[in-house]
Order: sequence, then structure tokens, then C-alpha cells
Amino acid sequence: MTLAPAVLETAMRRALELAARGTPLGVNPRVGCVLLRPDGTVVGEGWHRGAGTAHAEVDALSQLAPGEARGTTAVVTLEPCDHTGRTGPCSEALLAAGVERVVYAVGDPGRDSSGGAERLRASGVDVVGGVLEAEGREFLHRWLTAVELRRPFVTLKWASSLDGRVAAADGSSRWITGEAARRDVHDRRAGHDAVLVGTGTALADDPSLTARDDDGRLLPEQPLPVVVGDRELPAGAALRAHPRGLVRATTHDLAAVLDDLWRRDVRSVLVEGGPTVASELVRRGLVDEYLVYLAPTLLGGPRTALDDLGVDTIDDQRRLLVVSTAMLGDDLLVVARAPHRRTP
Repeated sequence: MTLAPAVLETAMRRALELAARGTPLGVNPRVGCVLLRPDGTVVGEGWHRGAGTAHAEVDALSQLAPGEARGTTAVVTLEPCDHTGRTGPCSEALLAAGVERVVYAVGDPGRDSSGGAERLRASGVDVVGGVLEAEGREFLHRWLTAVELRRPFVTLKWASSLDGRVAAADGSSRWITGEAARRDVHDRRAGHDAVLVGTGTALADDPSLTARDDDGRLLPEQPLPVVVGDRELPAGAALRAHPRGLVRATTHDLAAVLDDLWRRDVRSVLVEGGPTVASELVRRGLVDEYLVYLAPTLLGGPRTALDDLGVDTIDDQRRLLVVSTAMLGDDLLVVARAPHRRTP
């Protein structure tokens, strides 16, 4: 019995819900899997919980007795892997279990992990890709960008007045935005592998760059702090006490810094540096997403969020795609993306 497209789409949406339970951190994508009997009944569900744990397909299969998966359809958010790493290939697990059909949303772009669909087809499994692909690509947007570009996904954040100033004329900037916006920043720090600033910001603000809750306690997940530049930090700098340690990149080559972080298994970076670092990343096309917190205030003066970007005429402007807006207390959060990663 061939399952109706509506049944497969419902199962795929459920698989995406399951995938969202996984961690956004680290080298592995968040993946969900639903196993269906020929009549459309759900017999197993699974998701990937992080590096070294069972992949979504294996997690779902583990709920079934030996032989119970034979003849089922596996609905997976990402093409099953065909790679042996900390765990074995999902393609082999599905074959060994006797799964008859595999339906996935997004093809795996990984150099080592891709090929599962081809392997399954060659072994007689009916494989269908592209089911709810747009939703799947949006869900995996950050991970897909990192894998396809072979560098960490870069999110650039700043908080400014409505007229684009990040500080008053004397350099003071605490606090432009309110508590709700600052709380959101801490949550987003916890959702990135690393947080990056330049030495200018590190020396001027002495930030801790930790992710904290409303009471000031450290959240369970902490980003790796990275400081770029050749100026030394004082022995008593708050960053030297960060629970993840400190990465010092004594260079101004930001592409090289990102390459080094990629080799450290960093797949997402939140940039909270000042206009020097921010502008260089923008100029070099290294920013994938922008988080702009706008406070309903005016400051005037020279301290803008970005410096010269090489935009000499209006034709050179760097247009972005606004993904979402949200009110955080009195402040407005605008999330935008670079057009090279336009959502399908």
C-alpha cells in the first residue's frame, strides 16, 4: 500500500517537531524520524540528541521489537547518512531493519555523510526526497549554510537607537535596550557554539560573554568566547574567567579566524563586536544573519553600528531579506539574512 502524500506530509511535520527537541549546538544537524506501518499508523519516533548519541532513524528503530520494522516507511527530515563516525551509517540500520520505503525532506550536503539515498536505492528500498523540502531547509538553515560554505554560520548582533547609534558621543552604551531584549541576547548566546568580539570591545566593555538567566546564574550551555585582535587583555579581564576558557585570535584576518573555528567543530558564531569587526565581516560577505535590536530612542553623534562598507552609490547597497520582527518589551528585534542564503 502506497501512503497518500497527505499522510507523508503529516508525518514529516511531526518529524520536524521531534527534530526541534535536539540541540542546535555542535557539528551534527537536528534530525527527526517517524516510522509508519503500511496503513499509516505510527509505530516509532526518534530524534538526534547530540554528538555521540543515536541518530534519529536508529532512535526510532530502537522502540520496535526485532522484525517489527519490516515493511515500514521511514519519514526523516534529512537524507539518512551513509557514514561511520561515532555511530554507524543510518542507511545500514534501515536496511538491516527491513524498512521498505524512506521519505526525506532535505538532501545531505555533507562530503562524508551524504550518499544514503543512493545506497538505499541500490539495495532495493523505495526512496523519495523533497517532501516538505522548503520547511526542512528553513529548519536546518543554519546547519546547511555552515556545511555548504565550510565555515561557521555567522550571526551579527547589535543594539542601537532608532537612528542607528550604538553608543552616546562619550562612548557610554549601557543600556540602550531594555531587560527583555537583553534576556533574548543571553538565550541566543546559549544557542550558538561561540561568541566573538574584537579587542576594542573586550577592552572598552570588559564583557564576560556568558549566557545567564534572569537571576544572573549561568545557563547550562555556554558559548566559546573568541577575541580577535593583537592587543593584550588585562590579567583580570572578565573573559579570562569564562567557564569555556578563551580563544585568542591574534590576527585581523576574519576568514582565517572562522576557518580555525570550523576546525574546532564550531558551526555557529554570534558576533557581538563593535563596528570595526562588524564592518569587516559585512564587507567580506561573511555575515549570514543579522540580529538588530532597536530601542525607541535617539542619540545622534558619530557612534554608528557600522563603519564604511564600500558603498559609494545606492547601486552598491547591501540589501537584506527580513525574516522576522518581534517586540521585546519596548524594543524591536529585526532578524534579516544575507541574500545568498535566501529561504526557498
